[in-house]
Amino acid sequence: MNRVHSQAEWIARAQEVLPAAGFGNFDTDIIIARGEGSRVWDENGEEYVDYLIASGPMLLGHGHPEVVEAVLEQLPKGMTFFANNAKGIALAEAIVEAVPCFEQVRFVTSGGEADMYAIRLARAYTGRDKILKFEGGYHGMSAEAQMSLAPSKRVNFPQAVPDSAGIPQGVADQMLIAPFNDLDAVAALLSEHADIAAIIVEPLQRIIPPEPRFLQGLRALCDKHHVLLIFDEIVTGFRLAYGGAQERYGVTPDICTLGKIIGGGFPLAALGASREIMAHFDKPVIGPEKWLMQLGTLSGNPVAATAGLKTMEVLRREGTYDKLRETGRRLQEMQRTALTSAGITHQIVGDETLFDLYFTGSPCRDYRSAQHDVPQQNALYNATLRAHGVFKSPGKLYPSLALTEDDLALTERAVSEAVRAITEG
Repeated sequence: MNRVHSQAEWIARAQEVLPAAGFGNFDTDIIIARGEGSRVWDENGEEYVDYLIASGPMLLGHGHPEVVEAVLEQLPKGMTFFANNAKGIALAEAIVEAVPCFEQVRFVTSGGEADMYAIRLARAYTGRDKILKFEGGYHGMSAEAQMSLAPSKRVNFPQAVPDSAGIPQGVADQMLIAPFNDLDAVAALLSEHADIAAIIVEPLQRIIPPEPRFLQGLRALCDKHHVLLIFDEIVTGFRLAYGGAQERYGVTPDICTLGKIIGGGFPLAALGASREIMAHFDKPVIGPEKWLMQLGTLSGNPVAATAGLKTMEVLRREGTYDKLRETGRRLQEMQRTALTSAGITHQIVGDETLFDLYFTGSPCRDYRSAQHDVPQQNALYNATLRAHGVFKSPGKLYPSLALTEDDLALTERAVSEAVRAITEG
């Protein structure tokens, strides 16, 4: 008979075989055993309302019955082929229909991989090398993306600061950094540097919304200077709206990356653009000198594509996004009311479908201004939420469509306890 291991035992085992005792993703002090609907359970059997939802993919909740049924139907037919399959083609068709800038799709396995190829594609198409990104913007783990993601020291723009060891100086030399929501800074850089291939941006940067006309201004500047605009919609795709940030904000980029939700909980991501731009993946069409080589063992695998197709089918149903936004508004309001009543200075930053708190009275418009005045308040707030059955990251809250009235009531009680902890602390 197999012995049941406690969470502490699993943590000890992880410390022996995993660097920093984890996968590099999330808090190593908790080991998740299972998820169902809106809840997760750790290895000690403790139950939580899940607002992490795997960092975004589980918009329908864990183990959605229709997704599970579709996946179970596919599994006996094959898990991966390293070849075209009907499910992957059908998913590409659904994405092209949904996302304004997509005429063709190339599948990859992770969002970071999609962003890496998007940058490479922009360079191939324009023949230029430099990329402009925004300080604090997250675009995966490539060398280019690990520039000024979370710099601990402030340097003058547009100097890039590597966030990781092992990145050559030459990569930093090809990156230009600007503050988010600052069109004047972008305009100045585009006027000064004629060798910029693209601007890559999260339309909603982490949880910081674009100011009115910012994305429209980026589109206009890119058109003026013949620079490509890349939207990183790994997070916002199929979350802010069915057509993602492009639908929500009414701005169409040249290249877009997608991930998380399109895989329905399985490893899958994509990038797409017009046929003209995507021709760089087609060697006979573009020629060997301009061809962009891309392949991946699991890219477009039928299990992930099946889960993504079913997830998108559910999301297309009438009232789905109204429900998601209403849930988000209720979560925002319960926290705003409790914190305001207690006299705790705070701001709720983000979109109803993705947001969190900053314990500050100052506007949060870019990486440098989106900071807690008292970081200890945020740490205490989140720790207290966890202790009372709410599972979330320290900097994001993801609503899901699986949340119930019982979940919201539990969350409201946990928020009251977290506010009390701050006032009494």
